[in-house]
Amino acid sequence: MDVINLITTAEKVPTAPAGLSRRSFLTASAAAGGGLLLGLHLPTRAAAAGTVASDFQPNAFLRIDRAGAVTFIMPYVEMGQGTYTSIPMLIAEELEVRLDQVRLEHAPPDEKLYENPLLGLQVTGGSTSIRAAWTPMRQAGATARTMLIAAAAAAWRVPAAECRAAEGYVTHTSSGRRFAYGALADSAARLPVPEQVPLKDPKDFTLIGTSARRLDTPAKVNGSAVFGIDVQRPHMKVAALATCPVIGGRLADVDDAPALAVKGVRQVVRLDNAVAVIADHTGAARKGLAALKIEWQEGANAGFSTDEMIEEMDKASRQPGVISKEATHGDLDAALASAATRIEAVYQLPLLAHATMEPMNCTVDVRPDGCDVWTGTQVAGRARAVAAEICGLPADKVVLHNHLLGGGFGRRLEVDGVAQAVRIAKQVNGPVKVIWSREEDIQHDIYRPYYYDRVHAGLDADGKPLAWHHKVTGSSILARWAPPVFQNGLDPDAVEAAAGPYGFPASKVEYVRHEPPTGLTTGFWRGVGVTHNAFVVEGFMDELAAAAKRDPVTYRRDLLRDAPRARAVLDLAAEKAGWPGTAGPRSGLGVAVLFGFGTYLAQIAEVAVDDDGGVTVKRVVCAVDCGMTVNPDTVRAQIEGGIVFGLTAALYGNITFRNGRVEQANFDSYQALRIDETPQIDVHRIESSEAPGGIGEPSTACIGPAVVNAVFAATGKRLRTLPIDSASLKTA
Repeated sequence: MDVINLITTAEKVPTAPAGLSRRSFLTASAAAGGGLLLGLHLPTRAAAAGTVASDFQPNAFLRIDRAGAVTFIMPYVEMGQGTYTSIPMLIAEELEVRLDQVRLEHAPPDEKLYENPLLGLQVTGGSTSIRAAWTPMRQAGATARTMLIAAAAAAWRVPAAECRAAEGYVTHTSSGRRFAYGALADSAARLPVPEQVPLKDPKDFTLIGTSARRLDTPAKVNGSAVFGIDVQRPHMKVAALATCPVIGGRLADVDDAPALAVKGVRQVVRLDNAVAVIADHTGAARKGLAALKIEWQEGANAGFSTDEMIEEMDKASRQPGVISKEATHGDLDAALASAATRIEAVYQLPLLAHATMEPMNCTVDVRPDGCDVWTGTQVAGRARAVAAEICGLPADKVVLHNHLLGGGFGRRLEVDGVAQAVRIAKQVNGPVKVIWSREEDIQHDIYRPYYYDRVHAGLDADGKPLAWHHKVTGSSILARWAPPVFQNGLDPDAVEAAAGPYGFPASKVEYVRHEPPTGLTTGFWRGVGVTHNAFVVEGFMDELAAAAKRDPVTYRRDLLRDAPRARAVLDLAAEKAGWPGTAGPRSGLGVAVLFGFGTYLAQIAEVAVDDDGGVTVKRVVCAVDCGMTVNPDTVRAQIEGGIVFGLTAALYGNITFRNGRVEQANFDSYQALRIDETPQIDVHRIESSEAPGGIGEPSTACIGPAVVNAVFAATGKRLRTLPIDSASLKTA
């Protein structure tokens, strides 16, 4: 059975000494206890100062010990996407070991050593893990293999060309002599690191491109896998939490006597905007929380509502925006002036919560000389930094133990939960686990922004688009989350894919930044700009096809002449779905095409609408070209999961405010797609020799527009707002 061993190494790995460049770390050396260590090599502080430490502990991405065990320090986190299988496949392919020979260690926080090269910091997100790891991890494996072969060839005094590596052994092909990798590790560690090593030709891959079994599945099935919420520490207390229900509100007063009277309750902790009950176990903590008598200072947002927000966004959308130069070309005004037909529309998408399977949680132990944090985070470096800042400690005195994530979707790109847990733990003697209830999780999330978009197109006499104008209005996540990326008032994520993969003679994309009240924070949500822009672009594209009296697939195909990969996925999806189909009364097919995250994808949804306006999605056909595929099963699973996630949002997702409070609280009011509502999903993958694209988010972005376009085909009703309003689809 394939197994995966996850070892937290945060205590073992020193922080990078100041003044050392990234290039200076690239070395090979003997690992502690013997063996080959390859990758980013850090001396201890003592070594950097010119002294020799007896407990020298080097650091690397790849380590091979004398027993032949291959250990890979994983710079990305596993939150269900298959990273902990697919990335080891890259190493194992080039290193010539079996996948079950590779062990994993969680990378400790270190923004320089474990930087995601596509995003510039230590982060898992944006469908970048495979794209970022594709070349570096194969190079690491190939370099180690080359050095092991060289060590064996030197021992046998034969040319390296006469040796080959396979399944953890180097064999001399003519004599049959062989060494296990472990026997070669010490001697290989003394060799110079080759500057360039050849990577395998894809035709020679034996592991990449195969459907390998997920290495993390057995532990998740037998219960031995440890998520942040599973952490147990000696003498640990548990905290139940109540945060002010009004955004931006604060704690005014609390009568804690009733809570302290509950058996097992130890103390009540006050924060600026929240109160936590600390107890011996969860039951006592929640019972104590229910007994509290809390007074809130609601503040300026006590009257805030979703209707007010939409009204303000409508006003903002009428103002000039910042032009995205990347998506703007041609003379839009001239093209519109020459158009035979002009079409305008307003599209809106709601605030959305993440509702991850594992609610927010964090366990913290704060001491005068240090702090330990146990959690699951997509940004280990940021999590450690915020804990250090709150504790007033140097970063190297904070140890972050990162764990498997029970869903990320961008929620765990934020460190608000860690910050809150550390503030609570500072007032508690010993470790305390803070777990948000589902209600806290949904009502105090960092939401996908509300978007209010205006689109305008001009068509010639044949219905062909001459001009495309898309103005995006919404808050800027990047202005808060990555300020250097927010330049000249433009949020590049908010406008990504705002003109789709199509070729228009003239196009213009604008962005109007409009922020909600302080306290209502927006963030990433399994893709943001692409997920909202795909809905607008593909919905409006269907409107243009209808105005031109053209078939929606044919209309799109004609606009994709210069995008052959996009056209190929569209053609494949249409073929497999049997487009245009022979749907019955109040049934129809809808199509959407996307280029995002380096991946081309098309979906066709088949829906039926009953007389009460209820929408049933019966089948989804998805065609994808995501470049070279590491693990086809992971691609299929990611697409299926993304469709379910996106379909949940299209049918039900909506966070609304009244009197400054979120109206939704749990899955009864923030509904998730049930298993009996899940459609048949058919995934068809185009083989490609292009570099890998991302796969975690594209299918989430495409399903919403495919469904609303199918609803139009079934009913003739055009939907420009999500979630789907069933009342508007009722028969007379």
